[in-house]
Amino acid sequence: MSNGIAVPLFPNAPLEYDPLYQAEVVRAFSLFLQQMTNPGPLRATTLTLTNLPTDDYWLEPGSLFQVDGVVRISILNKPYPRGVSARGAVGTVTVTT
Repeated sequence: MSNGIAVPLFPNAPLEYDPLYQAEVVRAFSLFLQQMTNPGPLRATTLTLTNLPTDDYWLEPGSLFQVDGVVRISILNKPYPRGVSARGAVGTVTVTT
């Protein structure tokens, strides 16, 4: 395969039921499912990410999101909550000429 993972071979069926054959089919299928659900290593020279979330709300650890054009990674012990902002004012200023 192009991703470097060897596809498991499924055995040919015997003429009569054989428990060893059935066990081998289950083993091969389990291996196939394990390989398909494992993301494995990724290496790329270009990548385009569109429609990234703007906070890490409901994202699993390791997911990407962006804030003000900066791509961030969701980390369990470092939340980036949505809607965090602050404003402040101190006194008033009067200008006379």
